[in-house]
Amino acid sequence: MTGEETPEQLDPLPSDWERCLAVVAHPDDLEYGAASAVATWTDRGAEVRYLLVTRGEAGIDGLEPGACAALREREQRESAAVVGVTSVEFLDHRDGVIEYGTPLRRDIAAAVRRHRPELIVTLNHHDTWGGRYWNTPDHRVVGRAVLDAVADAGNRWIFPELIEEQGLEPWDGVRWVAVAASPEPTHAADVAAGLDRGVRSLLAHRTYIEALTDEDPQAYCRSVVSGAAGRAAPRFGGRPAVGFELFPFS
Repeated sequence: MTGEETPEQLDPLPSDWERCLAVVAHPDDLEYGAASAVATWTDRGAEVRYLLVTRGEAGIDGLEPGACAALREREQRESAAVVGVTSVEFLDHRDGVIEYGTPLRRDIAAAVRRHRPELIVTLNHHDTWGGRYWNTPDHRVVGRAVLDAVADAGNRWIFPELIEEQGLEPWDGVRWVAVAASPEPTHAADVAAGLDRGVRSLLAHRTYIEALTDEDPQAYCRSVVSGAAGRAAPRFGGRPAVGFELFPFS
């Protein structure tokens, strides 16, 4: 066979849902691509809520964790509002040292029961971003805990205290978990209409971005978000898109 092979095309992400819960480790995790998709979902009237496992308090060198947490929480709420998300919750696990285990699964399962989503979005749970680019422990742990907590949320005999103490009845209505930034995407969402808001959503994390790079913040954010949309485009009819690895649950 000669020439380049045509890359396998990505299927459209399902759109027949009304409620989504996005669960990630840190403020800004969603804004490196997925927020552009969120903007298009809220445009059509879908309800999207955010759950942050930490407040990102270890994210800025030179800024002590208490002050950093307050700053990053505020920037995350501003960022979410740009793409039409008004519900943002934080779990207060420790940034950088999130531990996989039953406490984390319980917290996520409780949120799933409370918000009752049909779609859950999380971030890459794989060891790498693809090739030899190593993923961080927090991302791996949270992504895997999310996938496990879906079953926990639907089983009344797992974490029965959620019923007894919080009145949270089981929820088995999650139909899919969509993993953003996965090195093994299976589906994609067209983000042409949400791309500019995706850029502004990342730019809302301005203090964090300024600590992260010496580049002009606006140019950096546009480059990162547009780059993410461009990577999936050749496998999605040439349209700006965000890729997801989709796991069906019902």
